[in-house]
Amino acid sequence: MPGNPWFSWTWVVDNADLLATRTWQHLLLTLEAVAIAAVIAVPLALLVVRRRRVAGALVGSAAVLYTVPSLALFSILAPLLGIGRTPVLIGLVLYALLVLLRQTLAGLQSVDPAILDAARGLGYAPVQVTARVRLPAALPAVVSALRLATVSTVALVTVGVVVGYGGLGQLMFEGFRNNFYRAEISAATLACLLLALVLDVALWAGGRALTPWARRRAA
Repeated sequence: MPGNPWFSWTWVVDNADLLATRTWQHLLLTLEAVAIAAVIAVPLALLVVRRRRVAGALVGSAAVLYTVPSLALFSILAPLLGIGRTPVLIGLVLYALLVLLRQTLAGLQSVDPAILDAARGLGYAPVQVTARVRLPAALPAVVSALRLATVSTVALVTVGVVVGYGGLGQLMFEGFRNNFYRAEISAATLACLLLALVLDVALWAGGRALTPWARRRAA
């Protein structure tokens, strides 16, 4: 349909401020959710890494939460926390927590026991073993988890529109409500994809910078 194109640069220019505002909301919510989940998941993984039963129980509990559809979870949280940003943020943190906790634990548990024994033989205290051996060895897994959690969170933010705070999801919803206006829907979708790509590349580059030994080993 000529009056309803799949993409309209004119619409993007005319609504640049609105598109930028929604993208900024989307970005901030994504970064905040992943940051909170990381602050919880990494220390928790360090705390239970040598307690396999406790670690298994934690990962299992997080996995159960992950099976709850995002639409249902936001709808459950809304009556308890109200409409708006808070229920969306808490839901996103819960989803990101599983990815980060599972991957971080896997990275910490994959460290060669002989390396840990050697560090202890050199007189390293438990805190030093964690800081100088376990964490550096697990860092690639943590970065991988951050990338996965971030990209999935960018997608899940759009679902927050059901409780009144969906970032770019607001534009998608408004496009559907506005007689299925394709230009608005596609612009919001492309902005969401671009945001996920930029964040993923940034984390990938940051991970490479923080793990030069991994690059040397691969070479």
